Amino acid sequence: MVKKDLLRRYELTRGSTLRRIIACYRAPGLHAVVIFRFGHWLMGRSLPLRILLKPLYMLLNHRMMSKWGIQIDMETRIGEGFLIFHYGGIFVGSEAVIGDNVSISHNVTIGIAGEGKRRGTPVIGNNVYIAPGANVSGRITIGDNARIGANAVISRDVPANALVQTGPVRTVTFPSLYARTDPGRLPGG
Repeated sequence: MVKKDLLRRYELTRGSTLRRIIACYRAPGLHAVVIFRFGHWLMGRSLPLRILLKPLYMLLNHRMMSKWGIQIDMETRIGEGFLIFHYGGIFVGSEAVIGDNVSISHNVTIGIAGEGKRRGTPVIGNNVYIAPGANVSGRITIGDNARIGANAVISRDVPANALVQTGPVRTVTFPSLYARTDPGRLPGG
């Protein structure tokens, strides 16, 4: 899976081969995915190997969280080709299930929410894009090829091929509040 993650990042980078390699090497999101894959791989190994390598994973994971602001629990199930475009403010809960070729941006939360039977974490399909600031939480399903817009808060199922976004931006002004009745003085002051 690491190979598919690296290859996807490489293919989406423009420029010469050397420029692409350097860009991949410098991408904190790719580092975070590799550290996650290492931790996830480590879970299924023998006890002596886990005892030997767990401190290394913990050190790398701490660096990922403190330096880049990315927290991905090693128990999360993430398919191949996972891509983090921008780093910072990313949280992925331990019980989340994420499909192949999913892309996320900064300030994204994929976490636990809800009460009773609705309490849980999302199951995200293949080829999903989650834009900056989105919050996808609860026992919900995000269908294949869905696009989650910036700052959207998703707490219900999203069908395949859907685009979910926040409402249109509206400008609301209150001219009377800012009108000057007396030079140098605002109303109510």
